[in-house]
Amino acid sequence: MTSLQIVLAVLSGGLVGFSLGLLGGGGSILAVPLLLYVVGIRDPHVVIGSTALAVAVNALINLIPHARQKHVMWKPAIFFAIPGAVGAYLGSDVGKLVPDKQILFLFAILMIVMAVRMSWPKKTASAAQVAASADASAAKPRARVWRVVVVGLIVGAVSGFFGIGGGFLIVPGLMFATAMPMIEAIGSSLLSVGTFGLTTAVNYSLSGLVNWWVVVEYVLGGIVGGVFGTLLATRLSRHRKALQYIFSGVVFVVAIYMLVLNAQALHL
Repeated sequence: MTSLQIVLAVLSGGLVGFSLGLLGGGGSILAVPLLLYVVGIRDPHVVIGSTALAVAVNALINLIPHARQKHVMWKPAIFFAIPGAVGAYLGSDVGKLVPDKQILFLFAILMIVMAVRMSWPKKTASAAQVAASADASAAKPRARVWRVVVVGLIVGAVSGFFGIGGGFLIVPGLMFATAMPMIEAIGSSLLSVGTFGLTTAVNYSLSGLVNWWVVVEYVLGGIVGGVFGTLLATRLSRHRKALQYIFSGVVFVVAIYMLVLNAQALHL
């Protein structure tokens, strides 16, 4: 790698870490095109293997400041991550049988649907409805655990199938399964992002498809970017709608980029 490529790799890692710290996801979606088109690593398989490991390490590092801010709900995070890793491994095996561009095109459509869904105004529940919901959740803790496990397995399988870390799926998945606030879903999701990424990275490293220098450079930049992302996420947590709009906006922009880039897969 040239000196310029090293600098670009560190800066790209900073953007990935910032995304993970702020949104709890988007790292792998940003990491792959940055490494391909900005840094200039041309082998897609090496890019996927290297970014999977770099994003996983960055996610686990960014988990620490979120945990200090008490943004991590450990029990649902663990129950989500473990079955999700199994799903990611199985999903990646199936995903290898489908052309990459078709997978990314279809996933971009899914991302747009998610972005619109998350930014759509929601009805405010009455105090009685909130109390009833809390009582129902407390009355069936075992049912909630199984919901987390099942959703984690499904999200992991989808993440593995599409070949991405899955942060954009994990955050809404955790919110759906546990009804936790978004800032806690972002913090808790980092455990799953790290677990899913490590599962993919181990698979690729066994085939010699990891550039270890790129991983180090991405991680160094990601540590700095993650600190700023976490600080901003903490500040914006007081304004829940602002954080939701930022999250949805990033998902939407990346989805449009993926649609344009992969439209030729469907001859559009």
